[in-house]
Amino acid sequence: MTGRRGGDGLRCMLMRGGTSKGAYFLADDLPSVPADRDDLLLRVMGAPDPRQIDGIGGAHPLTSKVAVVSRSGAADADVDYLFLQVGVDEPTVGDRQNCGNLLAGVGPFAVERGLVEPGDAETVVRIRMLNSGSIATATFATPGGRPEYAGGTAISGVPGTAAPILLDFEGTEGSATGSLLPTGRVRDVIDGIEVTCVDNGMPVVVAAASDFGVTGDETPAELEERLGDRIQALRVRAGELMGLGDVTGASVPKTTLVAPPRAGGTIGTRTFIPLRVHASIGVLGAVTVATAVLLDGAVGHDLAELPAPGEPMGIEHPTGRLDVDIRLGTADGTDGTDGPGGVPRVRRAAIVRTARKLFDGTVFPRPPGDPHGPT
Repeated sequence: MTGRRGGDGLRCMLMRGGTSKGAYFLADDLPSVPADRDDLLLRVMGAPDPRQIDGIGGAHPLTSKVAVVSRSGAADADVDYLFLQVGVDEPTVGDRQNCGNLLAGVGPFAVERGLVEPGDAETVVRIRMLNSGSIATATFATPGGRPEYAGGTAISGVPGTAAPILLDFEGTEGSATGSLLPTGRVRDVIDGIEVTCVDNGMPVVVAAASDFGVTGDETPAELEERLGDRIQALRVRAGELMGLGDVTGASVPKTTLVAPPRAGGTIGTRTFIPLRVHASIGVLGAVTVATAVLLDGAVGHDLAELPAPGEPMGIEHPTGRLDVDIRLGTADGTDGTDGPGGVPRVRRAAIVRTARKLFDGTVFPRPPGDPHGPT
């Protein structure tokens, strides 16, 4: 730990990133020992408690998130970003996945904290995502050298509009598993359900909603009540096949049920994260699902209304849609998604998000050793 604390408090910025909300910290402001860091963050967020009433967590996985940011020592990056998923009613802090929504706030946060020199009108920040080692480039407006949060870009799941942030991804294939298709197959069968296990920034198990006896248009609450146990059994078995080991208590893989689009998009989705259903869909989850449905023979490929070449794919979700620009090619460098090159390679993955600074100041964690929380 450094001396950057005020009293018993801790410097913190609360930001909305995409359709998530989280606490952003400089790495130097947190303990360097992971176990000590995680204990502190549990006390900051108010976990374990389903209401997180004694912390700043929002009582949902989408609002119980942390971004840890520092200057990068890598030649191809400006800053390093570690994402931590803090449990709500369990005392867990997970680092096995990226979060593309909180990623949207990393560039502006880096400028706010002086980690990156801003441009007069626009700033480009190359971000190394430590959870996977892959690189994302964030491009956003900085008029007068300050991040601009107000703007006219709307994203589904967030009221109003804000300034756009363009995120380009590099090297996201096999982010947690080492392979775009970690089982080595386009389709697998688990407990009688056909699935596609894919990892392009987020390990995801893609299954047809109809195979679970649902339409894929149900509300998140209805799906949680009807399918929670079956989804857990499916993802635990899929985790083994994907080389992730025992994922019983892990946040990945996610499970996405796909269905034909209903609102002019490419594919309809409902995503379990891992057991709660996302109110929309995660950025890298959407990138991964879009990649899957482009693959001939994958679950969802036959359900999708694929756009014209070069056009973005509209991933429909419970609160709207998310447009993703995905370009695939074969491993030998030719265009297309099949042929002698074998497994496709991701040539481009890009998305537009927004972010907003909500609070900047000092957060006061629950005291260590509190009998109502972890010790």
